[in-house]
Amino acid sequence: MASESSFDVVSKVERQEVDNALNQASKEIAQRFDFRGVDAEIRWSGEGIEMRANSEERVAAVLDVFKDKLVKRKISLKVLDASDPRVSGKEYRISVAIKEGISSEDAKKISKLIRDEAPKNVKAQIIGEELRVSSKSRDDLQVTQSLLKEQDYDFAIQFTNYR
Repeated sequence: MASESSFDVVSKVERQEVDNALNQASKEIAQRFDFRGVDAEIRWSGEGIEMRANSEERVAAVLDVFKDKLVKRKISLKVLDASDPRVSGKEYRISVAIKEGISSEDAKKISKLIRDEAPKNVKAQIIGEELRVSSKSRDDLQVTQSLLKEQDYDFAIQFTNYR
């Protein structure tokens, strides 16, 4: 009898990669001519990221530079939860939260999708903020992975612990 194979569906962000993207964006903002004299800055603020500049357009441009750096580091933009530009004194600010983990409602949606559309012997189990998908057939697991990749969720998903 074959043993069960499984993989985990998670939504995690490598903090070091985000930090590297932030540092690259900070360097580019310091060097670019269109950011001269606008007091543009991007930095960590607790668990999130804060951007500031003296105009709404420039702070939005800082966010665009940061998004560009994330894409180059192969980090999905779905992990960002950016606020609208807001006035704080004489400057505009944008706060960005990094979303991690799969909420229980989202995990239930994924589980239902697997139950309805994946091969019949594939099982999904919710474990905290991740989902364990198991089956006796590795081929069925690969079909399930491609099914999940085709879906357009409002959060990033990765597959880990494939065994």
